[in-house]
Amino acid sequence: MTGTGLAALAAAGAVLLALGIALGIALGRLTARRGARPDLDLGTPVERATFHTLHTASLAAPPLRAGLTEDTARKAARRLRSLLGTEALCLTDRASVLAWDGPGGDHHEQRVMVRVAEMLDSGRSQSVHTECEDLECPLRWAVIAPLTGEEGVLGALVAYGSRESAVLVRAATEVARWVSVQLELAELDRSRTRLIEAEIRALRAQISPHFIFNSLAAIASFVRTDPERARELLLEFADFTRYSFRRHGDFTTLADELRSIEQYLALAGARFGDRLKVTLQVAPEVLPVTVPFLCLQPLVENAVKHGLEDSRNECRVTIAARDAGAEAMVTIEDDGVGMDPAVLRRILAGERTQNSGIGLSNVDERMRQVYGDEHGLVIETGIGAGTKITIRIPKYRAGVHSSSGRRATGA
Repeated sequence: MTGTGLAALAAAGAVLLALGIALGIALGRLTARRGARPDLDLGTPVERATFHTLHTASLAAPPLRAGLTEDTARKAARRLRSLLGTEALCLTDRASVLAWDGPGGDHHEQRVMVRVAEMLDSGRSQSVHTECEDLECPLRWAVIAPLTGEEGVLGALVAYGSRESAVLVRAATEVARWVSVQLELAELDRSRTRLIEAEIRALRAQISPHFIFNSLAAIASFVRTDPERARELLLEFADFTRYSFRRHGDFTTLADELRSIEQYLALAGARFGDRLKVTLQVAPEVLPVTVPFLCLQPLVENAVKHGLEDSRNECRVTIAARDAGAEAMVTIEDDGVGMDPAVLRRILAGERTQNSGIGLSNVDERMRQVYGDEHGLVIETGIGAGTKITIRIPKYRAGVHSSSGRRATGA
């Protein structure tokens, strides 16, 4: 995760803790004053109220992590109202009410946006008299607190009470800040998704036009001498390009990724013939493991490029995938020309070099984003010593699911 993401998460935790303690103490004191029966198992009234507050906040968080919409606001509003203990609560964007929970919506909802518009101009919380003419309506005061994001004020949290209260002003402001952190995390998630999509587009752009041209030329060379092989290679080429340029999903299965590699190597073999030696060693139990889309094929293409295109000798490429407990361990090794470690460090740092490895930095960055820095590429190389790349892929990770529509086949 990026530094921005970690900072946002830390801020979320700090705000949530402060929110829980502050509201917990306030509610706990209120419970104690009401003479609630003490519960020895759950601690003091203050502690019980704090735990209740944190639990309620944790239930409100997931909808908000999807952004500020009518659906997410509706799911969160009831939890937020329970968190504050107010007569009514509503969430708005800059233009309209997204969700209302509690009584009074039939007549207050129509005019609340006038008050919200005033808050949007200042960007500060306001405590206002509702000026409600209905004597039976309990909504007499409202606290309007801004909901903010990276682009400024996104909307408002409006908490209604029967009387003016400094405690409600403070509590509503703190809750609005916590909601704002959740919305910022939602934006961070969307930014991360857009970044991954952009990186996949960049990776597709790096699929060498030179390779495509040579593959078609190799297929054409077999049309008269070996029509059946030409047909098989053409089908492999069609399936390879279909997979590489598919438009859905950030993740796939290891089986599908390895199948794409098989197709790539079949096309490369048609061009290089006996110069290309390939060994595949794959444990069947790791085939269903979910992996980032196009995380292995660029590394194999890099091995072939530096093993054959940069040398006149034959090259052996070994691809192994084995079970390592909670992880799948994948290694891609070639005995080609290798690389200067100093040049490799510059490539992984994102610098462009004359002999830049195809997709190395892209795959390394995506692996770190999805699984953490400890799951970046481990590369062993040296000039004239070949290259060995090791990837550790967790078998299970929250939010990582294959959306591959391609039938999984063994490698």
